[in-house]
Amino acid sequence: MIFDPLYLIITLPAIILLIYSQFKVKGTYQKYSQVRNMYNMTGAQVARRLLDAAGLSNVPVEATQGDLTDHYDPGSRVLRLSEGVYGVPSVAALGVAAHEVGHAYQHVDVSYIPMRLRAPLVPVANIGSNLGVWMAIIGIFVQASPLVLVGIVLFGAAVAFSLLTLPIELNASGRALKALQANGLVSPVELQGAKSVLSAAALTYVAATVQALLTLLYLVLRFSGMNRSDD
Repeated sequence: MIFDPLYLIITLPAIILLIYSQFKVKGTYQKYSQVRNMYNMTGAQVARRLLDAAGLSNVPVEATQGDLTDHYDPGSRVLRLSEGVYGVPSVAALGVAAHEVGHAYQHVDVSYIPMRLRAPLVPVANIGSNLGVWMAIIGIFVQASPLVLVGIVLFGAAVAFSLLTLPIELNASGRALKALQANGLVSPVELQGAKSVLSAAALTYVAATVQALLTLLYLVLRFSGMNRSDD
């Protein structure tokens, strides 16, 4: 697919945005990882404080290996923080930890519909993001329209998942910043630093969503071209 000029033409803006977003998030994260927050609180301590303040003392905070592998697991109701966040008292760690707490807030907020709409898409999205694309590519290569169509449907589910994920991530960051302020854990300068870290991270989700949409457009155009040639 990457050797198809049409694919490169369609997805080039997304590729450029994706590369830029990766540099942006790494640079911003590294910058604020060097800035100690005023209360000298680690990411784990910040997460614990915010969870307890919201009545979520039953949600454990655990360390996980890797860099920027932070996540909230709704299945086991566990918040996991990466090595650079869990035990580090930086402004970056503060922001990232609060963001994951934002997801925990979403999970218990019955009025927050996007999280509930996304959950059923997880299994099919995992299949569609990998198998769907390859089915479509193989179908294009062997000129099998039905196979391409199945691939497009599966990948479309992955795109829908990505479209739902973007507002969920933005909402989690918004909740995080409000929680940090409400609990008096940040100065105005630190709040701006945390916002910069979360904004850079959000850009990666924007880039991924744009790339998914443009890839789907490419597959649909190829499928339409195959059908026209069969007429």
